[in-house]
Amino acid sequence: MNDASTKIRLESVTKIFGVKDSKRRQVPAVENVTLEIPTGEFAVMLGPSGCGKTTILRLIAGLETPTSGVVGVNEKAVAGPSKDRGMVFQTYTTFPWLTVKENIQFGLAFENRGPGHEIETLAQSYVDLVGLRGFENAYPGTLSGGMRQRVAIARTLISDPDIILMDEPFGALDSQTRAIMQEQLEQIWEHLDKTIVFVTHDLEEAIFLADSIFVLTPRPARLKQIVRVPLPRPRAAAIKTSDEFLELRRALIEMTHADAAEVASSADSVLRRRRRYRASRSQ
Repeated sequence: MNDASTKIRLESVTKIFGVKDSKRRQVPAVENVTLEIPTGEFAVMLGPSGCGKTTILRLIAGLETPTSGVVGVNEKAVAGPSKDRGMVFQTYTTFPWLTVKENIQFGLAFENRGPGHEIETLAQSYVDLVGLRGFENAYPGTLSGGMRQRVAIARTLISDPDIILMDEPFGALDSQTRAIMQEQLEQIWEHLDKTIVFVTHDLEEAIFLADSIFVLTPRPARLKQIVRVPLPRPRAAAIKTSDEFLELRRALIEMTHADAAEVASSADSVLRRRRRYRASRSQ
């Protein structure tokens, strides 16, 4: 952890999970990953589903500990969760019995971090920031998926973490809503000047959002390549049809095609074995 400009650093990080069964198997999720993410960077972890991207995110969050190697933030080894790191999960994590504003201010109110009226005023500012004015008193069950993710993002932002970790937060959204959320997130990041680590398997999403794309191999995740995205900011949806964007997309397709084919081949193998098993059972 020598570089003072580096906010996040992984050094030779490996994570192996033990599977509780009669064979006592071990499943490697991350293998010998070394990378750096500077302060204020929008970094994207890109790789096929199940490759270990989320595990890397959870290691940075302190929700998992490495089997070997060191995960560091601000030149200190990560020893567990901390208020300087906030996480937005793929699944909607709102409390259904609380309104939008109550969800957003829940953490601050629970920790008694200031007078109630100040917390409420601050919560309203984050309601506005994520575009939910007019829905302050709505309950999550009445909101769309995109709106519920805005609540989750605002609840993370209001705690003012230095680092925001996002685990495929738009994965369950339709393509149009997803594109809108990408633009809004880029605008929020520009406004708040945070370090973001964002996990996705979507090439266009990675290019649109990232300063740097960390391309990972199929499981166990290894760092295959780091791709810088030189596209100007702020970015709007129209940039996705630009020559520069399309060239980056072509390069990423070439870089990841073999890995995607490997994952698809593994899935086909599982399906073939299942069909053979069902056929043998029916005889």
